[in-house]
Amino acid sequence: MNNLLITICARGGSKGVKGKNIRNLNGFPLIYYTIKQAKDWAKAKHIIVSTDSQDIAKIAKQYGAEVPFIRPVELATDTAGKVAAIRHALLSSDKFFAEKYDAVMDLDVTSPVRTHQDLEDSYNLFLQKKPKTLFSVVIAHRNPYFNMVEETHGGKVILSKKGDFVRRQDAPKVYDMNASIYIYNREYLLDEANVSPISDNSIIYLMNDLAKTDIDSELDFKFIEFLVKENIISL
Repeated sequence: MNNLLITICARGGSKGVKGKNIRNLNGFPLIYYTIKQAKDWAKAKHIIVSTDSQDIAKIAKQYGAEVPFIRPVELATDTAGKVAAIRHALLSSDKFFAEKYDAVMDLDVTSPVRTHQDLEDSYNLFLQKKPKTLFSVVIAHRNPYFNMVEETHGGKVILSKKGDFVRRQDAPKVYDMNASIYIYNREYLLDEANVSPISDNSIIYLMNDLAKTDIDSELDFKFIEFLVKENIISL
């Protein structure tokens, strides 16, 4: 399994942060950092950007990604599933490059806090364990099995049954999906019945807690900007 496609999905429309995929962060468009990480790692056969925006396509090409197609409108709406967009990217890249990729690694533009080592380690784990999918996570700061309450129809508050633990240490360990790295095997991705990265054979790759931020708001963007400017992280 050495024929890997990296996809970077970047829609033109964004309600939370206008134009966030190409908005400048520390002097470069946000998408630049994900493209650079993929290029520096240099293990993928091709690095492609799937977008419906000519502006994003132009900038992506400027920084070394390939844009062999423009994403169809129906796969670029607020309600369109991302797995379907990645599936389209795989099939379109197969055709354009005359390849048959074994796997797809999808890197999210809005979760750029990842390292070369994260790409290397997650891919090696995928090759070793051979799951249908792998996705990155961070340790959850809140545990739904501990100290969770719910309101009854009568307005009274009761302890959630799923959270019926009296010690945090006894509760199952849980994680937050941080939307940074996803890896799909070809067969799983090509099955149109599959609409989620969570399958009956999925594994996780645990990342550093600083990788928890997914840029969905102005505050998220400013937080990442702060971390970069203060040299707390390096993208």
